[in-house]
Amino acid sequence: MITVIAGTNRNNSYTKAVADICCNYMNSQNIENQLLDLSTLPTNIFHGNIYWNTPKEFEPFQEKILNCDGILTVLPEYNGSFPGALKFFIDLLKFPESLHEKPSAFVGVAAGYFGALRAIEQLEMVFQYREAHIFGKRVMFPKVQDKMTEDKLNITDNKLKSKLEKMLIEFNHFSHYHKSLTN
Repeated sequence: MITVIAGTNRNNSYTKAVADICCNYMNSQNIENQLLDLSTLPTNIFHGNIYWNTPKEFEPFQEKILNCDGILTVLPEYNGSFPGALKFFIDLLKFPESLHEKPSAFVGVAAGYFGALRAIEQLEMVFQYREAHIFGKRVMFPKVQDKMTEDKLNITDNKLKSKLEKMLIEFNHFSHYHKSLTN
């Protein structure tokens, strides 16, 4: 099972659209997956006391991370980094078991020319600190608004679409390989 994180709590985002495309493609390839959409996080969790007393409303999100074979995070670049909501989410995950030795891959989404490269690099450091297994390939969507249909349901750049599909297949193999090492 691959958990696909839509890494922003912004509604109607390109990030969520790309995460949906990833899930749909994996479904078409019979790759078991589930979406974890940060825009559905309960708003009552966004306060400082939460670090010491995680509410029950967070448990379904935690379980999606604990019970998966790999994590694919689709993230936007906000102000040269990844969204604060994504960092807050990671900070709430149980330590160390949530990301420890968990295969992890990244897809960047940005309005600019670099496709969230900085955001991915920064998030990879957080995942490495948490001892995740980082998949060596990334896919970046620079100028994402020019690479998708107006309804955000399809990728119009065939080269980028092929690159993403290849990465998803290879990440699934990577995740299964790591799972076989732990069983």
